[in-house]
Amino acid sequence: MTKNSNTEKTKVAIIGSGNIGTDLMIKIIRQSPSLEMVAMVGIDPESDGLARANKLGVATTHEGIVGLIALPEWKDIGIVFDATSAGAHKRHSKIVSDAGKIMVDLTPAAIGPYVIPIVNGNDHLDAPNVNMVTCGGQATIPIVAAVSSVAKVHYAEIVASIASKSAGPGTRANIDEFTETTSLAIKHVGGAEEGKAIIILNPAEPPMIMRDTVMTLSSGAEEADIESAVEDMVKQVSAYVPGYRLKQKVQFERFGSNNPVKIPGLGIFEGIKSTVFLEVEGAAHYLPSYAGNLDIMTSAALATAEKIAEYKTVKGAV
Repeated sequence: MTKNSNTEKTKVAIIGSGNIGTDLMIKIIRQSPSLEMVAMVGIDPESDGLARANKLGVATTHEGIVGLIALPEWKDIGIVFDATSAGAHKRHSKIVSDAGKIMVDLTPAAIGPYVIPIVNGNDHLDAPNVNMVTCGGQATIPIVAAVSSVAKVHYAEIVASIASKSAGPGTRANIDEFTETTSLAIKHVGGAEEGKAIIILNPAEPPMIMRDTVMTLSSGAEEADIESAVEDMVKQVSAYVPGYRLKQKVQFERFGSNNPVKIPGLGIFEGIKSTVFLEVEGAAHYLPSYAGNLDIMTSAALATAEKIAEYKTVKGAV
């Protein structure tokens, strides 16, 4: 990696010139104080993402990662974002890691540790590959973590509803990986003992913005403690995803010895059921505002890469 001075930025490349990669490129150029966008990689020479990169003075190649390695900018790049697919990421990760560069993975491949910036963004700053989970994970796992911070979460279930128009070929190809990766991250990052994830592609016209429902079964905390933790977490996430907000107040249902409930796989549960309703409106940097699912992924990836770049700079490694 190149060494930063006070004015230099960490040079970055994006693999994937589709919706996510293009939106991320624009975010980096417009708002990042520590990252410099130097290369955009695609496989379709006619893609809008490559055309926009060219207009913005960013080096491009339509020959995939092989083309990236051939660019003169390659030697100075410190961080590479992968916005392609889980299958392609396995190959990309090895090449990037072997070159001593850091990979920020926006696919559900989950080769590196799961990272939700506001929850565990400081825990894996030395990892060669970090995984951004999924759009549903970025939106909902902070809420599970918030409840886990004050209570024992026995079970958490999330439902992510996104506009069908915002689900491109990569998203559709990774549905199975989405549910598996998000479910695991609900436990490993969110702190729930068990977790389940569901994604819905909403065909409504006009398209609706991203809506998420988070349900937790917990014990050891009162409703007021849970509500306060959730509201505080929403404020923290909205600092880097401005369109992230509560749709309504947190809903509660209490189960006790007089009205216990039997949960498949968990047995008899006594405690509090909390239901949180969220919506995520996109910043419309490149994508429509209804594509909050894509906006939260690019915002989280940007926040994570900036943490890594700043950390490496302090260490003198960048």
